Amino acid sequence: MKVQYHYYPFPAFAIATKPTHSLPITLSSHSPPRSLFFFHNPNFLTGNSLFFRMQRFCSVSGMNKNKAMVERLQRFGVITSSKVAEVIETVDRALFVPDGAAPYDDSPMAIGYNATISAPHMHAMCLQLLEENLKPGMHALDVGSGTGYLTACFAMMVGPQGRAVGVEHIPELVSVSIENIQKSDAATLLKDGSLSIHAGDGRQGWPEFAPYDAIHVGAAAPEIPQPLIDQLKPGGRMVIPVGNVFQDLKVVDKNSDGSVSVRTETSVRYVPLTSRESQLRGY
Repeated sequence: MKVQYHYYPFPAFAIATKPTHSLPITLSSHSPPRSLFFFHNPNFLTGNSLFFRMQRFCSVSGMNKNKAMVERLQRFGVITSSKVAEVIETVDRALFVPDGAAPYDDSPMAIGYNATISAPHMHAMCLQLLEENLKPGMHALDVGSGTGYLTACFAMMVGPQGRAVGVEHIPELVSVSIENIQKSDAATLLKDGSLSIHAGDGRQGWPEFAPYDAIHVGAAAPEIPQPLIDQLKPGGRMVIPVGNVFQDLKVVDKNSDGSVSVRTETSVRYVPLTSRESQLRGY
């Protein structure tokens, strides 16, 4: 059963519409789990879930903490795919967040330049929504690739015969993301060219390696950019937050005849997909 969540503009709060039967219930992988309510906005990086705080991990090695994060997301029903669990466990999130941050906390984090890295549960949700379009040999585009984390995950899924492309309009973040990937398990894919990060306006996609089987957009667009629809392969899928104050995570599927089907997955809160200049001005 899917529970509907109503989001309000307060730090890390969400109200769940109670179903006709009493809690506890089992949440589907398409619904935000009870403990994972964080806005994708650098102004909303403090505060706790309405239900309870995601506890921090004990003092163990980084990769064990990353594994523990995956296990927690599995326990809450966010990750149900063994492949997605394997990839998130392999790509250590700690390599892609600023020094001093708590990389395994389920919260978005500021990465500078009025940008954020999404919370782990959102990355997991998007990977699961795109899993069938991230098979070995497929092409994936990550718009607003930030520190390179999700692009690295895409690369691990499509493999050396595929192509994972990140587009980020802040050149400094492009440089940082390349350095991060070079320290990760995706480094060999960056070296062989099947993974690449580019500086550019992600609203225009990256035509060089189109069409794409999978497109992920990491910021909220007022409407779905036509260039991204054009670069989506028939049979391909795009996941993109759409809206201004009120935002929904949209799943866009391109049919074999070129038409598109759009559905709403859940309510979200992301920073806006805008120009570099607007972003640096604070939107």
